[in-house]
Amino acid sequence: MKPTEVLVVDDEPRLLRLVHVELTSSGFDVRTATNGKQAVTAVAEREPDLVILDVMMPGMDGWEVCARMRELADVPILMLTAKTSEGDKLRGFRLGVDDYITKPFSLAELAARTRAVLTRTAALREEASSIFQVGRLRVDMRKREAHLGDDMLTLTPTEFRLIASLARRAGQAVSQGDLVTEVWGGLRQEGGSALRRYIWFLRQKIEEDPDHPQHLVTVRGFGYRLDA
Repeated sequence: MKPTEVLVVDDEPRLLRLVHVELTSSGFDVRTATNGKQAVTAVAEREPDLVILDVMMPGMDGWEVCARMRELADVPILMLTAKTSEGDKLRGFRLGVDDYITKPFSLAELAARTRAVLTRTAALREEASSIFQVGRLRVDMRKREAHLGDDMLTLTPTEFRLIASLARRAGQAVSQGDLVTEVWGGLRQEGGSALRRYIWFLRQKIEEDPDHPQHLVTVRGFGYRLDA
């Protein structure tokens, strides 16, 4: 079986070496890039199983790199950042970042988050042939598309994972904890706030009146439910 390939992108040589050693010892096949241009080229040439991407890099920063990668592949992205503001995280979520880890971090935590994101991705791929129909909403796991009636929804990878998680259990209340675990791997310190952001994003796309949702409803004190 081919080893899981991780692309690590950071302009700090020492950190790059440490992460390379840690992930290699954890059984991953590691490639590295020291700037955004190298990273985008690496993904275009051979898509990795996961990208670990630093935000603060000279030239093409992590935001631009993430946006360009999203045009090339639906590869999971774990962002390394020294920034912790809500605005910065919101920007990353909109670009489809799968998880954040804030500097400074332990190498063990980085390896754990890497495994968690990859486990979540593998679970989704096991359902690759499934189609979930919830009223006018249709979620096609094989094509990784969601349609509302005849219109295809424009969803980020994280939005798609969330709507798929709810659609596979349509009509059932799903706890916040279960959704965070399925969508982000369960290691997000701010999992509840991230989930609320993405629920808001999805409501803008599937509800006639997002402020008074009829389909993606809140189950008070528990989680959310997707109704037909």
